[in-house]
Order: sequence, then C-alpha cells, then structure tokens
Amino acid sequence: MTPPEDLAGWLRLMQTPGVGALTARQLLSAFGPPSLIFQASHAALTRVVSATVASALLAGPDRETQDLIARTLEWAAQPGQACITLDDPAYPQSLLDITDPPPLLYALGNAALLGAPRRLSMVGARTPTAQGERDAQAFAQAFSEAGVTIVSGFALGIDAAAHRGALAATGEQAGSTIAVLGTGCDRVYPPRHKELAHLVADRGLLLSEFALGTSPAKGNFPRRNRLISGLSRGVLVVEAATHSGSLITARLAGEQGREVFAMPGSIHNPLAHGCHRLIREGAKLVETAQDVLEEFAWDARPAAKTTSEDASPATQAPPECDILRALGYDIRSFDDLSARTGWPADRLGARLLELELEGQVARLPGGRFQRIARA
Repeated sequence: MTPPEDLAGWLRLMQTPGVGALTARQLLSAFGPPSLIFQASHAALTRVVSATVASALLAGPDRETQDLIARTLEWAAQPGQACITLDDPAYPQSLLDITDPPPLLYALGNAALLGAPRRLSMVGARTPTAQGERDAQAFAQAFSEAGVTIVSGFALGIDAAAHRGALAATGEQAGSTIAVLGTGCDRVYPPRHKELAHLVADRGLLLSEFALGTSPAKGNFPRRNRLISGLSRGVLVVEAATHSGSLITARLAGEQGREVFAMPGSIHNPLAHGCHRLIREGAKLVETAQDVLEEFAWDARPAAKTTSEDASPATQAPPECDILRALGYDIRSFDDLSARTGWPADRLGARLLELELEGQVARLPGGRFQRIARA
C-alpha cells in the first residue's frame, strides 16, 4: 500500500479546488507523483491547468483540508481500511482499462476482492417486484457459490438483494460481494442499510472514490456506475424500467467492452421493459445463472442454484402474503398461488375473482392467472 507520506500528497491533490479525476490524471501524466506536482513551477503547471488551479496547487491545503488529510491517514491506518492510489500495485487492473479511472479509491473490508478472477455486476430497480427481488438474491447466491464475486451499487431493491445473495453463499469456493458507494466509506446510504453495510465490510468490500465524509449527492450515483461495470467481466440487469439508471450502467458496460446480460420478464411488468430493450439491442438473454457461467466458461459448483425457482425458503413469499405480490408479473397456476400465499382454496378463489372484476388480474386458459399492469 502507499506509504502515509505519499498518500498525504495524493489526498492533497484530490482535495485541491478545481482538481477532479481528469485534471489529476493530466497532472500525474505530465509531472509524475503528487510530490513532483507540488514542486513544479507556476509556469510549468499552467501548461497543463489554468492559472487559478496552478495557484491553488502551490498554495497548499487550508485547515479544513489538513484536518481531512489527517483524519483519512488515521482511517487508512486501521486494519481492513485502505486508500489505494492509481500507482499502487493493489489498484484493480480492470479499472485501469476504462477511460475514466479514479486516481484514488477508499476500501473498507477485503481489498483482495479487487483482484478476484471472477467478478460480475448485478443491477436493477430500486423498487422491484417480489419475484425480481427473489430472483436477484437467488442468482447472486448461485453465482457466489460458483466462486463469483458480485459487484453492485448498494442501493435499495435489486442491489441489496444481490449483495445479500452473495453473502448467503456457502462452501470453500464461495465468492463474496463488492458494494460501490456514492458516498464516503464512512457514510451509510441509504440509512436502512446499516446492518448490510456491516455485513459487507466484514465479509466483502465497501468501495468508494469519494472522500471520507462525502454525503449522498444526486450526481455521485450515476458517476459510480462506471466503476460497477468497470470492475466486472459483465453486467446482469435483473429488472429495470425504460428510463432506469441501471440502463446507464449497462451502456457504460458496453462502452467498456464488458458483456451485458438481461433477465426477461412479463410484457405486463413495466420493470421488464428496460431489460427487453437491452435484449433487443443485443444484450444476452438470461434465464438461469448457468447461462452467464457458461458464457465466461466459469465452472459452476454442483450445489449452485441456477434458476429463479431456486430461491431458498427464507426468501419465498410468506404465508398470508398479498396475492398481487405473490403473483408478481408472471403467469401462475391456482395451485402455485395457493402454495405461495398459504390461503385456502375457497378464500383464494374469492379474492382472485374480486381482483379480476377490479381489472387487476386476468384469468387465462388452464386455470392460470396473470397480473395486469396499470398505466
């Protein structure tokens, strides 16, 4: 890892007003490590940056920046916490291959996962269907049991389900999970993920390009998407609306030369429309975890779960659950709904008739039912 005295220079560089990731890389390319940047003359610096930025570089850090540097050095000195610079051997090679690699990464947890040979990103809707959430968790667990490290964005919905599925994997060859944050590594967002953050830090990795103390900002999350895709061999989109942020990640994956996969769904499910669009544009259709494993020639462990019906009992819809949640947007038989809801046949039949009359459920041939999406 980068020595503290050198790391202080990197932190100072990245906290200089007017210096972002692109400007920092231009300075590093022109002058070398930060220590040499700060030794350069104003005239030399202005050949790369504006006079204002050159002056800021030579002025030195203010008290607030000094305090942040000191706090970060203390943070990085703790076990399981690190700042990884662009010239550090531990910096992930996969990010060096993208057009906009961050000069500095903050890592909390097992940083060795950045070098894991099998990495796959999973992204999707923040408010998924019950079935989509179960699929994400089951697929992530299956991938992890095949030795794949799951990368996602720590958001509500599909992201969280993917992280939990990866952590639920068992076996000596099980992979883990990397959560790419839109905040500093010392912030938990969304707040309800506090327990999940502890689990990921303990058994996986929390990763961010944002300085400690960085609060959630709207622009941070689209920016972190390039790291989600860049860290992986491919991206699997589980559920996404037509204008979903997950499609941004998929687009970035394609631009970075990564494979793009999408899970199809019901034509009546608005959250399937984004996936269907990706498939029309050339994304690989995924029905089982095995589809992705075979694409990369990753041998699956025999115990690996491979289909959306493999969700563990703990992730299945509980007894007396809402019928629409149990139905999702898939076509299901009466017996299947009865098993999923735990409702007796007479009560279930009566409620299905009510939903049919309300225009929320369609009765199909063969005693099957399908939820009707409302505009």
